[in-house]
Amino acid sequence: MKNLFILLLSLFISCNNESSENNDLQPEITQELVEIYLINNLNDTRGYCIDVRGYKTNANVNSSLQAHTCYSYQGEISVDQGFDSVKIVNNEFYINHFEVCMEADKIESSSNVNLSICDKNDKQKFILQSDGKIQLKTNLSLCLTVSESFEEGGGGNPIHFIRTLTLQNCNDEHSSRQKWGTRKSN
Repeated sequence: MKNLFILLLSLFISCNNESSENNDLQPEITQELVEIYLINNLNDTRGYCIDVRGYKTNANVNSSLQAHTCYSYQGEISVDQGFDSVKIVNNEFYINHFEVCMEADKIESSSNVNLSICDKNDKQKFILQSDGKIQLKTNLSLCLTVSESFEEGGGGNPIHFIRTLTLQNCNDEHSSRQKWGTRKSN
C-alpha cells in the first residue's frame, strides 16, 4: 500500500510540474505575410507597395527596391511584395520568399534602398513608426520616400505604375510620399 501511495504521489507531482512548465511557455508568435503600402494612393487607386524589381518569383533581388502597384487587388500578396510582419516589429524588413532584407545603400539622403542577405547591420535596421514613417534607425532624419514621378510598368490591366524608392529627409513637403502601413491580403 505504501508503494502504491508513493507511485500515485510521484505521478501527481510529475503532472503538476508538467502543467506548471506548460504555463511558463510563451505563446508562439505566428509569422504573417504582409504588404507594405503607401498610405496615399497618389495616382493609382490600387495603391503602391514596396516591391522587388522584376516579376513575382522571377524578381531580381540584386536590384534596388521600388514602389509598384500593389498586387493584393488580385486576391493575395505577391512573393515580391510579401514581408514578415514579426520581423518588421523587430526593425527588420524581411522578404520571406527571397530570404533577404531591405538595406540602405548609404546612411544619407538620396540613398537607394536595396536587398541583401540579412546580417542585422546598421543599414538594415528600419523602424516603422506609429505615424507611418519608415526611418533608418541609425539616422531618424531619413524616411523611406517614393518619387514624385512615375512610369508605367510592363503589365497589368489597367496598367501598373512604378515609382523610385529612396531615403529622403523626413519633412512635411514629402509626407504624402513618406507614410506607410502594413496589411494582410484583401
